[in-house]
Amino acid sequence: MTDLGDVSLEDSYALCRGLVRQRRATYYWATRLLPRVKQHHVLALYAFCRYADDLVDESAQASTDDRAKGLEAFGDRLFDDLQVGRSTHPLLKAVVHTVKAFDIEPRCFRRFLSSMAMDLTVRRYETWDDLVTYIDGAAAVVSEMMLPILEPDDRGAALPHARDLGRAFQLTNILRDVSGDLARGWVYLPQADLRRYGTEPAAERSRTDSGERVSDRWGALMRFEIGRCRNLYVSADLGIGLLSQRSARAVRTARLTCSRILDAIEHREYDVFSARVRVPAWQKLALAGQAMYRPG
Repeated sequence: MTDLGDVSLEDSYALCRGLVRQRRATYYWATRLLPRVKQHHVLALYAFCRYADDLVDESAQASTDDRAKGLEAFGDRLFDDLQVGRSTHPLLKAVVHTVKAFDIEPRCFRRFLSSMAMDLTVRRYETWDDLVTYIDGAAAVVSEMMLPILEPDDRGAALPHARDLGRAFQLTNILRDVSGDLARGWVYLPQADLRRYGTEPAAERSRTDSGERVSDRWGALMRFEIGRCRNLYVSADLGIGLLSQRSARAVRTARLTCSRILDAIEHREYDVFSARVRVPAWQKLALAGQAMYRPG
């Protein structure tokens, strides 16, 4: 994405909105529950993250070195524009405006970009703590960025729970996307956990390719990881309770929809290889209604 002249701020926010709607529909519709004055700011941050992630993941024809240079150039452009206080980049114009409007710490973006860079070279994580280092930059920090916009009564009290929500979102996606990640060469599940339960994604995918069920060992591993993820959601719920009613409803919608993926994995008896686990549209609508009419 290159400069096309100095686009208007309105057009830049519209570009961000379209990108999130296309690539992160669940989050897009959840933001619709926010006060209108906040929606475009949240979408700008999500769009930044999506665009940076695409530079790493979606440029399959590009070399690792070229993708690293593209990610670095995108980050450098952001920080240069933050120093100036404005941008002419079609997407970053809105991002810089949002960062300045809510005094979001630039170091949050450095942490995020650092985790995106890890995806270029790190294919395995030995322990949960190692994985958390990646997740904190890839997802927990995104929740940190959102807090100034969502304006909890006590930001310090809300911060650890916001971080746990980001961790829960990322771990949920890791559990759902085991097969797709494996196809691209990534195994995010901690190697120590895989050894503990005596299983391996590649072997389980071979079983399902042959028409067999996943092994009991795989089921035990997934139950453990799902339990870990649900504990993070419990912490996240405490933070959601610290938000204003409308902000809480939006975040709760995203939380309920994403966590329902865990239920769907269980329903499929932990087979995340035969087909991508999805939450039906009717369930998403029902969950949005549940969040809308839940007090607080």
